[in-house]
Amino acid sequence: MSEVAPEIAERTSAETGSSALRSRWTAHLASFRTLGIVIPFVALFITLSIASGPFLTKINLVNLLGQQSSALIIGAGSTLVLISGGIDLSVGATYGLASVVAGEVDQHNPALLALFVALALGALIGVVNGVVSTVFRINSLIATLAMSFIITGTAEKITSGNLVDITDQGFKNIAYTMFLTIPTAVWIAAIVVVILGVVLSRTVFGRYIYASGGSTEASRLSGVPVNRVRVMAFVISGVCAALGGVVDTSRIFTAQATQGGSALTFTVLAGVVVGGTSILGGEGAIWRTVVGVLFIALIGNGFDLLSIDPLVQQIILGVILLLAVGLDAIPRMRT
Repeated sequence: MSEVAPEIAERTSAETGSSALRSRWTAHLASFRTLGIVIPFVALFITLSIASGPFLTKINLVNLLGQQSSALIIGAGSTLVLISGGIDLSVGATYGLASVVAGEVDQHNPALLALFVALALGALIGVVNGVVSTVFRINSLIATLAMSFIITGTAEKITSGNLVDITDQGFKNIAYTMFLTIPTAVWIAAIVVVILGVVLSRTVFGRYIYASGGSTEASRLSGVPVNRVRVMAFVISGVCAALGGVVDTSRIFTAQATQGGSALTFTVLAGVVVGGTSILGGEGAIWRTVVGVLFIALIGNGFDLLSIDPLVQQIILGVILLLAVGLDAIPRMRT
């Protein structure tokens, strides 16, 4: 017995030391994921500034922000859903439907009414997504993917597959009015990002979102209305997707049922994940989504300016996304 006890004590001490080392390592990884996107973003920005003369000009940077305004808006809303423990794959379809509905309403009505109808439609889609995935307990990935098909089909039915041209100057002014030499599309994106950032980090609702995604059962036992929180997150995501659709329709003067679609959904989701928001919920931040979305935008903009093969861009984006998801998974691994 006297010989066995020291052996057990030694093994226990080794396991404790290994566990502590593993905890420190996962903590370092989590910390790197939190701030890690800033380092490659700054490095890429500096590299493009040196490699391409037109990159670091006001016209290019303002155009870049304008083009990404809808992605930033939608990404901010999608971040709330992902942190709360869900995922919204219908944002691209909602974006397209809101675009064509706003365009149709604007044909014979004021631009503000078209905007209101589009946002209300986005909120309705969010309610459906939230209820289906919480009350009926259908996985949000499947529920929102199915909804994306329904929404896109509805949009195509409304327009018969045709483009909706915008002729109302009031509607065009939604995105193109200049304020301090910056188009309103950029200001709208900035306002949405700031508001949702404050909501997520400074309010009880924001804490509920983190709790709902971090530990569902523990949150319920603590009195957090998990289902209502997740439904509200989907509603915000739907409204943001609709607003992004209206902003882009105002920018390009046309709307189409398939406008955005899966490509926009992938871009937004990639930006959110690359920014460090956990795909398993409970962790993330709006500012990190902003950096993630702009990081992907910089890659595309830089490759265009440097005339690099677009196929290489796709490969690089795929590798970056895999690395981001891998960094999210490593701290959760157990041995």
